[in-house]
Amino acid sequence: MIETWGLGKTFGPPPWPLGLVVPSARRPVRALHDVTLRLDQGEIVGLLGPNGAGKTTLLRILATLVLPSEGRVRVNEADIVRDSASVRRAVGLAAGQERGFYWRLTGMENLEFFAGLLGLSGAQARRRAAEALSAMDLEDHAHQTVERYSAGMRQRLGIARALLGKPRVLLLDEPTRSMDQNAAVRTHGIIRRLATESGVTVLLATHQPSEAAALCRRVAILVNGAVRDVIPTPAPEGGLTERYRSAVGA
Repeated sequence: MIETWGLGKTFGPPPWPLGLVVPSARRPVRALHDVTLRLDQGEIVGLLGPNGAGKTTLLRILATLVLPSEGRVRVNEADIVRDSASVRRAVGLAAGQERGFYWRLTGMENLEFFAGLLGLSGAQARRRAAEALSAMDLEDHAHQTVERYSAGMRQRLGIARALLGKPRVLLLDEPTRSMDQNAAVRTHGIIRRLATESGVTVLLATHQPSEAAALCRRVAILVNGAVRDVIPTPAPEGGLTERYRSAVGA
């Protein structure tokens, strides 16, 4: 479960000398303001917005990688500031365009390495890596080097890495970026199974209304750091695309 109340984030001006090189960067940037949301257990909610809307910043705050400037956030009943260790144990984050893998190692070797960083023993790491690969339909490619993976396979490997800690909350940042339609549909099915069969709460950031409509129970539209609308799916009153265009002024 995820709950936010009046969440805001302002990034201060960059340190010297970047502010001298980029004059426009001398001013603080308000990335999020007054974001209030609730996601229940096993719910898939979309975070829909254009580039720069604040989607990634929100996911990074929920993953405890960035501290909020204002407001409160709880993930699985734990406060992200006062009990950040509990939040990190409950959360898995898969970022778009995953570049953190060792391309000359196999998918299995990569996941075993990252499982070891979570404190798992060798046997536990191998078992958890195999489970994550199976969950993402990558078991047939477990012993193939990542440099031979397609872009879509690397995206799924990124989600597999996020699953290593058996998270109760999964944060996905454009998980189907670079995938063709068939691979995206396959990934959507995997995400649905995680929610319905394992009770994982999923917050999925995307800029594609069609993806949000196909996968999510509700969609929060984020524009300039603020939630402009929260729409149930299937969306009434003209559909999600029209509501989204209205919210962003397109």
